[in-house]
Amino acid sequence: MKLIRTEDAVGQVLCHDMTQIIRGVKKDAVFRKGHVITQEDIPVLLSIGKEHIYIWENDETMLHENDAAKILYDLCKNDHMRPTEMKEGKIELIAECDGLLKLDRDRLNKINALGDMMIACRHGDFPVRKGDKIAGMRVIPLVIEKEKMQKAIEAGAQTPVFELKPFVKKTAAIVTTGSEVYYGRIQDTFTPVVEEKLSEYGITVIGHETSNDDPEKTAEAVRHMLELGAEMVICTGGMSVDPDDKTPAAIRSVTESVVTYGAPVLPGAMFLLAYTKDTKVPVMGLPGCVMYARRTIFDLVLPRVTAGERLEKEDFAVMGEGGLCLSCPVCTFPNCGFGK
Repeated sequence: MKLIRTEDAVGQVLCHDMTQIIRGVKKDAVFRKGHVITQEDIPVLLSIGKEHIYIWENDETMLHENDAAKILYDLCKNDHMRPTEMKEGKIELIAECDGLLKLDRDRLNKINALGDMMIACRHGDFPVRKGDKIAGMRVIPLVIEKEKMQKAIEAGAQTPVFELKPFVKKTAAIVTTGSEVYYGRIQDTFTPVVEEKLSEYGITVIGHETSNDDPEKTAEAVRHMLELGAEMVICTGGMSVDPDDKTPAAIRSVTESVVTYGAPVLPGAMFLLAYTKDTKVPVMGLPGCVMYARRTIFDLVLPRVTAGERLEKEDFAVMGEGGLCLSCPVCTFPNCGFGK
């Protein structure tokens, strides 16, 4: 590209968008890349502070910012996501369905480390809704070396950087434990909380039973819920180390493997996740904090389970950083640091 005085640019071709910013009114391109400058355009360009402008000169070794951004988009795009219109050298990715965002952090970091280009995105392992912005990408200069963009391709071309996994589990069952509830000594205020959280993901509760503190009875209730065809079973209560809290023992007796009993997350340290042997149905034990705390370990695990992920012990081991909910007076989750 070539830099010339704006007054001398009539008849020349703009090589990038020209943005006009009027505070509180607009921020948009007043002229687009490829626009042929006319005499009438000169006062407008001067009014947005462009006393000199770049015009396009062909160079076989360089790529325009729009063409380079398209390369970054091709490295990022995947199923269930669409691009926005190219604007000021930038493309954004938009979710086309509700789902769980996954990302290849290693390749994302490798591309961003090349310099002169960037991909900014949401945190992975969190839910997004249809229409949500997933990421934005662009190069920093107006033109960039083709050789540098080739390095980006080599760093990120194996599989797309992003994946959006639609929510696939649509049914759940709840087993409420505790003699105090079973014998009617107190009202069950735990189940409504779980039902509300499940409804956020369109999950239907197809079964609900209440058990006392007898682990055999709780195990029998879980088996019954599995026979009903529930795609996940959630047990509430009885998860502490008190001698009367026997829910972990009941879950162990009806599942093949316990992934974790305990997680580095507050609220939610006494959380349990296990899977059944043949059907691989997740069975969760929720500690009492889920009943009264606005956001807990359950909010971090539920979207991943709903998207069909099988979590492993390593997934919980890394939750410590960001695992402390600050119980803010006004909750903005997931637009906060909890779980990140």
